[in-house]
Amino acid sequence: MVDRDVDDALARSFLAELPAELAGRLRSEGERADYPAGTTVYRAGDDPQAALVVRGLMRVYLSSPGGRQVTVRYARPGDVLGIAVLVGGPASTGVQAVEPSSVFRISARTLIAAARSDSRVSWAIAEELNRRLFEVLEQTAVNAFGSVRQRVAGHLLDLASDRQRPGGRLVARVSQQELADAAGSVREVVARALPVTCSISPPTGSARVAAWWPACRSRSWRMRPGRSARWWPGRCVICASPGS
Repeated sequence: MVDRDVDDALARSFLAELPAELAGRLRSEGERADYPAGTTVYRAGDDPQAALVVRGLMRVYLSSPGGRQVTVRYARPGDVLGIAVLVGGPASTGVQAVEPSSVFRISARTLIAAARSDSRVSWAIAEELNRRLFEVLEQTAVNAFGSVRQRVAGHLLDLASDRQRPGGRLVARVSQQELADAAGSVREVVARALPVTCSISPPTGSARVAAWWPACRSRSWRMRPGRSARWWPGRCVICASPGS
């Protein structure tokens, strides 16, 4: 059955770089799954599985023994989840649907067998793992060196960037607890950081990012067009001034 959403996501993913015969086989063997917002799709230690994000927004996160969480990656349509666990086995990360989302499950057995027998496939997987590594390193720098305000700002922009329209406002519908889970903090600390970065719309407590925030001039940030906020040279996403 034709599913244009799946076909579009496949075309945007690294899977489009695979040999056509293999790509076609993965397409025919896979299946689509839909998840409501808040659903945990993968738990730490689960059996390895891979999936292509077709619709919505997913987050990959780590959990502490005390129950705190920190988001290490956001996955959007065209992103593939689980490639690392196919190579290295079960991971200590979890995957959760941030909003109503759909994924296309990929046959792990077929992809692994092809990688072991075809150097083109193994190289494509290596390149994908390299891209994911650099993204995680960037996010690790934000989590390690950024203040709570900076981490919250980055995650708000990550959540809002997909809904931005030319000349429009950035809106992130997220609770304080969800922001705390994303930033690796606790709700009380995030609540103190929010008044200087955005406004809260009662009674839901969702954050509305209406514009650039008051001057911070502490770190250099900017948003990659069509992608998520990242900590790298450019304009500050908090004050819109050139980074120091």
